[in-house]
Amino acid sequence: MSELVLTIGDKNLSSWSLRPWLLLRHAGIPFTEESIRLDQPETRKILADISPAGQVPFLKHKIDDQEITVWDTLAISEYINDQFPEKNLWPTDGAARAHARSICAEMHAGFTNLRNLWPMQFVREGMRHLSTGGVQRDVDRINDIWTDARSKFGTKSQIDDGFLYGTFSIADAMYAPVVSRLVTYGPVALSPLATAYRDKIQALPAMANWGDGAKAELDR
Repeated sequence: MSELVLTIGDKNLSSWSLRPWLLLRHAGIPFTEESIRLDQPETRKILADISPAGQVPFLKHKIDDQEITVWDTLAISEYINDQFPEKNLWPTDGAARAHARSICAEMHAGFTNLRNLWPMQFVREGMRHLSTGGVQRDVDRINDIWTDARSKFGTKSQIDDGFLYGTFSIADAMYAPVVSRLVTYGPVALSPLATAYRDKIQALPAMANWGDGAKAELDR
């Protein structure tokens, strides 16, 4: 018996939770979802008791009488890739895979201005937040990343479904919360390739499903 249990935070707020959730959902990998409301008086204690890092997301993989726990979004993504190699969650081409890993690491470690000044508010649109120079630099870099990936790899792949490297990958899951932020605080100027990519991710059924969950949470 094998079961994946993903614990996430609020769907309206938790950008790091969205990433592995979207990866699993869009890839069609069955999992059980558990959630913890953030910014509540009891949140810190709950997380300290059940999360290795005191944060969400974290993944538990129950295999017979063994339980493996993985935390940190990128580590979870790598673990899922290892467990389901048939899903090809990294690009199969070596050059594309190296590029994808590089931009995922950049997202994991960078873009602090965008994170801090444009926090994810998934259900909000058209807030037209005035960009500081730091946010604009982050947006410009993301525009370059998306344009570069699509032009060098996505549009030239054997199967081009409109994702960064043609078919869906961990890189698309890692950048999905940026798409949400651009919808919330935009519009922002993007290249034609980056604009089409933004619209592709925003239109995913899994993104709509996440949004429905965020709205339901806010209505409670």
